[in-house]
Amino acid sequence: MNPSPFTYHRAASVGEAIGLLREHEDAGVKLLAGGHSLLPIMKLRLAEPAHVIDIGGIAGLANVSAGDDGLTIGALTTHRGLETDPAVAKHAPLLAEMAAKVGDRQVRARGTIGGTVAHADPTADYPAGLLALAAEFVVQGPNGERTIPAADFFVGFLTTALSPDEVVTAVRVPAAPARTGSNYQKLANQASGYAVVGVAAVVTLDDAGSCADVRIGVTGAGDHATRATAAEDALRGRPMTNEAVKAATDRADAGIDLLDDIHASTEYRRRMVRGLARRAVLAAAERAGAR
Repeated sequence: MNPSPFTYHRAASVGEAIGLLREHEDAGVKLLAGGHSLLPIMKLRLAEPAHVIDIGGIAGLANVSAGDDGLTIGALTTHRGLETDPAVAKHAPLLAEMAAKVGDRQVRARGTIGGTVAHADPTADYPAGLLALAAEFVVQGPNGERTIPAADFFVGFLTTALSPDEVVTAVRVPAAPARTGSNYQKLANQASGYAVVGVAAVVTLDDAGSCADVRIGVTGAGDHATRATAAEDALRGRPMTNEAVKAATDRADAGIDLLDDIHASTEYRRRMVRGLARRAVLAAAERAGAR
């Protein structure tokens, strides 16, 4: 199926994109980055914007830089870029791991991290990891720049905390403490590569090998990505034994309004959230110990 007719605009700067968003807001407008999130739903007529603003050529939005305080990733950085960038591998290996599991080779070559998070597909991979990494999003609008913590960004089905006239320009990942490890576990839809359920875990160990801190992000299970806070609370301060991790991750689905669709039932997703959370936490803890 072909998308409905629309007017194409190519923005040369973030400021120009913001101006076009404001100008065409009432008529219906969407931003286009890599296109692998927007174009499929346009072809299915699930989105029918009258105007499409292409930001894919804006200079300076595909850079990755690392500093003492963490990593800054430009919004137009592709999945392939994240997978292969040495700074990402060193400072946020979870994102490199996740990028390698996104879609297929073509999607990884063109799709962008900024487009993915702004689209907020409930089955996308990155939201779980960015929640677990305590990332924040740099966004720019007519009133200037602001940052939105990942914990506040994803609010519902294809819905974020972005205002209609704001553009995601970067993702910031804070530096991790010593003895921190991460892992992503995913049950993928075999046709699309999207997560039926995906769980990311970031674990920091204390000197005794117990859990000093943990963050668990869940995608695919509900209408938006979320933190498994009940499981996190049950793990902090506990030794990272199989029994303790299982008892804690059996709470990983708490507070999630689990989906029930053609891909998986509510009960199946519940079992997957718990099982994948257990695997992700144990693998992250093992990596934290190795570091």
